[in-house]
Amino acid sequence: MERVSSVLVDQLDKVAVAGTLYRPVARLLGVSGFGVNAYTGEQPGDEVIEPHDETGMGSGHHEELYVVLTGHAQFELDGKALDAPAGALVFARPEQHRAAKALAADTTVLVIGGKPGAAGPPSPFEFWYLATPAYDAGDYERAYAIAAEGLEVHPDNPSLNYNLACYAALAGRGEDAQRHLEIAFAGNPETREWAAGDSDLASLDI
Repeated sequence: MERVSSVLVDQLDKVAVAGTLYRPVARLLGVSGFGVNAYTGEQPGDEVIEPHDETGMGSGHHEELYVVLTGHAQFELDGKALDAPAGALVFARPEQHRAAKALAADTTVLVIGGKPGAAGPPSPFEFWYLATPAYDAGDYERAYAIAAEGLEVHPDNPSLNYNLACYAALAGRGEDAQRHLEIAFAGNPETREWAAGDSDLASLDI
């Protein structure tokens, strides 16, 4: 099969399986890091996601994220009804029973799956991105506390430590800032150049 790098949802094949339309995605794009496919219910009342959990012999034992791309779906998750218009995200753990039907014509749901823990911890950038609102608000202690959670899984990451140095310096914690800078400098020499002109670090003797 010829792989592509981009495809429109409307261009995906439609394969009638188990009362729904299966739309292969992973094979077409050559995705191997996670499972991804789509399913469509063409008319209201059509099944979009068949009733199942991810513990059976035919399953990947995945946790799954369902993204409603078009239309409007109603999910059932462990017997609880969940309204899911276009743009909704629904998450199911492997053992949870799930199903979905279309409430509107042309309801397509993208399914992204993977084994729990396979993706590893969050990337380093996620921790300082989450700290940005506190930083912008001038709450540097809070920004430091949020980003410092990343040290548990990325203790030597240069960029994370550089950002922590900035938060610490602005919070008046010079020793902590210097410690984080030393780790950043050792891991990425370019951070020395960043620090030289960074007003966040003006209180330090760099």
